[in-house]
Amino acid sequence: LAALAPTEGKVSINDLVLRATALALRAVPEVNSTWRDGQLAIHRRVHLGLAVAVPDGLVVPVIRDADQKTLLQIAAEAHALAAKARAGKLQLDEIQGSTFTVSNLGMFEVEEFRGLINPPEAGLLAVGAVVEKPVALNGQIALRPRMRVTLAADHRAYSGDVGARFLQTLKRLLEEPLRLAF
Repeated sequence: LAALAPTEGKVSINDLVLRATALALRAVPEVNSTWRDGQLAIHRRVHLGLAVAVPDGLVVPVIRDADQKTLLQIAAEAHALAAKARAGKLQLDEIQGSTFTVSNLGMFEVEEFRGLINPPEAGLLAVGAVVEKPVALNGQIALRPRMRVTLAADHRAYSGDVGARFLQTLKRLLEEPLRLAF
């Protein structure tokens, strides 16, 4: 990650997850949808909600057109929005219009959880902590970093196989983080 970090800031695991999620939503557009008043809307633009804990609870600022932004742009915007959220300085337009949300509790050492969908969105990605786990590697046991993610999906909008394709795409992107840099 250090090789990807700009000198004035850092790229976090969360930034990689946000970038990978945006690209996976572009690849599997059915997941980038909302369900409102009995109507399904599949969105062409990826407006990624970023769940941020604040003293009064939770706020979800939006990274607009996240799939069109580089990793460094997403990192800068996510960090700026989170700082504004914690300072209570978000504007109304910065918290409206998300098409999908990412909620990451990894920094709290939570390994796995199930998030609640942010209506009218039809999906949310719950991200747990990165932890070292034993894995089989070339016939040997080795420790490797592992991270659990869970997709909360509104099945009125898309079926489990569509959610599985989204998670499969996300997994492949995260397993090759250098692809996320561009």
